[in-house]
Amino acid sequence: MAKIYLDNNATTRTDPRVVEAMLPYFTERYGNAASLTHTFGQEAEEAVEQARERVACLIGAHPREIVFTSGATESNNLALKGVAAMYRPQGDHFIAAATEHKAVLDPLRRLAREGFQITILPVDAYGQVSVEQVAQALTPRTVLVSVMAANNEIGTLQPIRALGRLCKERGVLFHTDAAQAAGKIPLNVEDMGIDLLSLSGHKIYGPKGVGALYVRRRDPRVRLEPQMDGGGQERGLRSGTSNVPGIVGLGVACELCREEMPSEAIRLTELRERLRRGIQEELSDVTLNGHPTERLPGNLNLSFAHIKGEALLMALRDVAVSSGSACTTASLEPSYVLKALGLDDELAHGSIRFGLGRFNTMEEVETVIQEVVRVVRYLRALNPLHEIAPLQ
Repeated sequence: MAKIYLDNNATTRTDPRVVEAMLPYFTERYGNAASLTHTFGQEAEEAVEQARERVACLIGAHPREIVFTSGATESNNLALKGVAAMYRPQGDHFIAAATEHKAVLDPLRRLAREGFQITILPVDAYGQVSVEQVAQALTPRTVLVSVMAANNEIGTLQPIRALGRLCKERGVLFHTDAAQAAGKIPLNVEDMGIDLLSLSGHKIYGPKGVGALYVRRRDPRVRLEPQMDGGGQERGLRSGTSNVPGIVGLGVACELCREEMPSEAIRLTELRERLRRGIQEELSDVTLNGHPTERLPGNLNLSFAHIKGEALLMALRDVAVSSGSACTTASLEPSYVLKALGLDDELAHGSIRFGLGRFNTMEEVETVIQEVVRVVRYLRALNPLHEIAPLQ
């Protein structure tokens, strides 16, 4: 059996068209984008600005509102810490959801240690927060709400447009970590009332090590305290020599996503639903995690009762998927995202995330269905508790 990659929520294969566009900027057009006194630097600068336009076009922004970073983690840190430092005289209260990525939760924990007030909102059984929850949590000292557009583990979409409208009405900044959503579902920062948006290249068939932060420039103009000082690149918000090949790749990846998103979303939804049906029709005690319809087209997170997710991962040797559990320092802890949904430890430990992407085929899905069914039956046969356990 050939190896099958179904971990596209973790990272994606760089699209060959992206690689082709990047290559000249390693060996032929290798100038520094800040060296504008000669053609090498001018070519590089032009390429960076073209990429800035492409990224902006994907999310309905103005090119001058795009700041290039090393990825969504840096973008999240710049957004949260930059707002905290700049707006502290006006407010010191932040709101986020319990299922946010660690790249949001950990910066907020640091801010809490520095004296900021942090409210982490619980989610419902589908992993969503409601507008009413956020409204009730707002205080006169709230400066920013951060809610991810789509969850990295369970694929659940959040009510971003409604949250953006609420924040606008209350004069609070709204940030969304769109690392999983950008390029996969339509996003428009104006229509959705988004003030800050983080995205990453390697989640959308671009290169690793490059991302962007959208920073609104009017209604309101968002001001950030830079977190990296140096040569003043990216309007002073992110100093450092521009990663020209990476930025070019990010721009092309965004353009391809914008062009192909409608058809790709339909195809991936079909693959996802075939995978789900194929597994659930053959196996009992398999539950879907996350919202059944308001989810990313290519994300499928399933809990398999009576087995450990790690055992399933090891048995699926030729299928690249990921577990809902994280293994750290040799001790297994259930996924905090799945726990936030109300899953008990057993189901959280028995969860698998299937991440379908641009290069997956229906033939691969059919093969994976057969493999998952075979392996789960084998593992359950080894578990004496399976036969006597009550049905979920």
